[in-house]
Amino acid sequence: MRKLVLFFLILFAFTVSAIAQGASESLTTDEREKGVAYLKQTRDKFLDSIKGLSEEQWKFKPAADRWSVAEVAEHIGISEQTIFGLITGQVMKSPADPSKREAAKGKDELILKMIPERTTKAQAPEILKPIGRWATREALTGEFEKNRGTAITFIKDTKESLRDHFGPNPVFKELDAYQWVLFMAAHSERHTAQILEVKADPNFPKKKKGY
Repeated sequence: MRKLVLFFLILFAFTVSAIAQGASESLTTDEREKGVAYLKQTRDKFLDSIKGLSEEQWKFKPAADRWSVAEVAEHIGISEQTIFGLITGQVMKSPADPSKREAAKGKDELILKMIPERTTKAQAPEILKPIGRWATREALTGEFEKNRGTAITFIKDTKESLRDHFGPNPVFKELDAYQWVLFMAAHSERHTAQILEVKADPNFPKKKKGY
């Protein structure tokens, strides 16, 4: 009897330990759901913002020093590719460091509040500026949808400790991998707003009949 009790105590302790370890290695259900929802929401907003545009509207520039819808869309596309590559290729490959979790607290909300807000302007790095990387609009949006789909699957299914891997960020100094994904999605929301600004310009071409 004593042996049986001892066995169950050991089994219970092992189970609790395994659960605790699993919790530290993966996201909570709430984090997954919120992350996936935000990735889908910002994806749909971007695709809706460029849907049905004529070639003239696609390439219209409000001023010589401002980007066209096509250029903003390319910036979103290449940024998506670059940031997610950074997350999987560098942030997730950095040594896990749970001691940094405390410093990262509250940054989820800051990202969602600050990055989409366009009153503060920022200059894109040369590597992320539009240069005509995609031959067609369809190629650009297809690449964006593929990359965003990969990010959604990553957040939905990963068992890795996204909250324990960190990487430097130009705005927030350092973010964990989950926050980097939020940053990527918030960045696309920011520039979707820029597309809407271009479309709201008084000189934005009117849609011709047939479109």
